[in-house]
Amino acid sequence: MELSLIGLQNAGKTSLVNVIATGGYSEDMIPTVGFNMRKVTKGNVTIKLWDLGGQPRFRSMWERYCRAVSVIVYVVDAADYDNLPVSKSELHDLLSKPSLNGIPVLVVGNKIDKPGALSEQELTEQMGLKSITNRDVCCFMASCKNSTNIDTVVDWLVKHSKSMN
Repeated sequence: MELSLIGLQNAGKTSLVNVIATGGYSEDMIPTVGFNMRKVTKGNVTIKLWDLGGQPRFRSMWERYCRAVSVIVYVVDAADYDNLPVSKSELHDLLSKPSLNGIPVLVVGNKIDKPGALSEQELTEQMGLKSITNRDVCCFMASCKNSTNIDTVVDWLVKHSKSMN
C-alpha cells in the first residue's frame, strides 16, 4: 500500500510518519526538504509512506506523488487558524486534478494537544470536506505528541488497504 502525506509546512507530517513507524515523537523536527520515503509494516500490510515537504515551493510536486497511491493523507495543524484558508485551498486544488480522481482522502487534524485546537466538526467545516463528493473522505483528530488517535488512523489505513486489494 502506498500513501502520500501532504499538508502545509509544520502541520506534523513527519511526526505522524515517525509515530506510526516507531511510536516515537520528537519536539525537534526540521522541515522536510523535498520528500522522504519510509516503509512501515503493520500486521500483514506494508505501507510505503511518501512524506512530502509542505513549503510553497514543494506543493507543485504533490500531485505527482499522489497519482498512484491508495490513500492521500492530508495533515492539518488544527490549532493554526491563520493557515486554515490556505490549507483548504491547497487541498481542494489538489483534489481537482483529474489524475487523482477517486483516490480516498484522510484528513488528519493534528496537534489537538494544543489549547484552542479545532474539533473534528469545526475542522470538517473549515476545510470544506462535505463539498468533496467524488471520493471517500474521512477526518480524524490526532496528536502525534501524545499519540492520541494514532492507532485509529493506522487502523483506518489498514482497513482501506484491504478493501483496495
